[in-house]
Amino acid sequence: MITYTFSRQSMLYKWLIASGMIVVVMLGMMLIAERASAHGYVDSPGGRAYLCKTGANTDCGNIVYEPQSLEAPKGFPAAGPADGKIASAGGAFPKLDEQSATRWTKVSMTPGSHTFNWTLTARHATTSWKYYITKQGWNPNAPLSRDSFDLTPFCNVNYNGVQPNSPYTDTCNVPSRTGYQVILAVWEIADTANAFYNVIDVDFGGGGSTPSDTAAPTAPANAVVSNVATTSASLSWGASTDNVGVTAYKIYNGSTLVATTSNGSTLNYNVTGLTANTAYTFTVKAVDAAGNTSAASNAVTFTTTAGTTTDTTAPTAPSGLQVNGTPTSTSISLKWNASSDNVGVTGYRVYRGTTLTGTVSGTTLTYSATGLTANTTYTFTVRAIDAAGNESVNSNAVSATTAAATTTPGGASAWAPNVAYTTGTLVTYNGVTYECRQPHTSIAGWEPSNVPALWLQK
Repeated sequence: MITYTFSRQSMLYKWLIASGMIVVVMLGMMLIAERASAHGYVDSPGGRAYLCKTGANTDCGNIVYEPQSLEAPKGFPAAGPADGKIASAGGAFPKLDEQSATRWTKVSMTPGSHTFNWTLTARHATTSWKYYITKQGWNPNAPLSRDSFDLTPFCNVNYNGVQPNSPYTDTCNVPSRTGYQVILAVWEIADTANAFYNVIDVDFGGGGSTPSDTAAPTAPANAVVSNVATTSASLSWGASTDNVGVTAYKIYNGSTLVATTSNGSTLNYNVTGLTANTAYTFTVKAVDAAGNTSAASNAVTFTTTAGTTTDTTAPTAPSGLQVNGTPTSTSISLKWNASSDNVGVTGYRVYRGTTLTGTVSGTTLTYSATGLTANTTYTFTVRAIDAAGNESVNSNAVSATTAAATTTPGGASAWAPNVAYTTGTLVTYNGVTYECRQPHTSIAGWEPSNVPALWLQK
């Protein structure tokens, strides 16, 4: 009888302990999932979190999967993340708060005008963008605190609740410093109580600590021009290499910068707005996250074609728009008949309702709309465009309904974007089964293998 009583008490004690652990894990997952909804980071000059993502910074923890998640209450310096947790925006990613003169890769910096580029994975309505810098003589071997910074922002951009585009840039006048400094970039959101906090480790020289990235990428090779027209031409070039990684390419008309690509994998650019019968010389330079710029590519010289009159004639409307094949749960394929134009059709624009969803070349007569929601009806139209920018009227409209979400014999649905998932839901992705940890609506980029905070591999 004594043994039996002890056994029941022991089982009850173990059950209470297990239940408590489950509650703790669930609370932790809720916090992680909440962080996964955050949406922005500085990639040029490369922020600490972004350089963790690229591998330039090491031993960073989970921030490598979600550099956009450094979110904390707004109102810095009166509010916001606590001292010692500024780099991690409150401590959710504690590795970022490790601070010493040699812990982090540094971006070369000089006083004066610099452009700060944000990648926004969600374009929140914005109150302001603010940039702070450490004081000359701050202690780089102590945790970052408010006392480390000059608490008057050197750049303050009011945004009045407007929704920004992505990528978003601010051009700011960086004050004079020497050696290792930290810039704190703050994106304050208008319709929530939060802001996004990114620290950028920079080296002004004159006593800065290593490692700093001062190596420029190699020059782009084999730049060529094609499709030269009256007001446009297409440029392409070979990829550059860099000791850390190429983040963008700059396109120059003579000595004038005309465009910068949004990433380091884009190797072409369509130049527009040129003058007819005019000679041009273009070059391309590669840049990295530290702002190092390569030497120029080979020069590409061409002359635009002569234009006798301004082309104001729009192409004819595409005809025969129809669904091409059977819709899947997340995609609908379309096809149509070619338009005609007095000069030439250069492209087709595909609209879903009134929203432009994609553009294809003038010789392409098909398009696949992806990322759709299962069992949903969509309406599409297509318009033709020419080199002068003239756009045709709409084609005929066609409507189609995506298929219901497919399931596997084990009861798991194939993962898809724009689907509301509940805790415990099973999905498959790339042949692997996952269980939903937290309720959420999926978006492209949140595939189960990318967001372990939301999905448990079975």
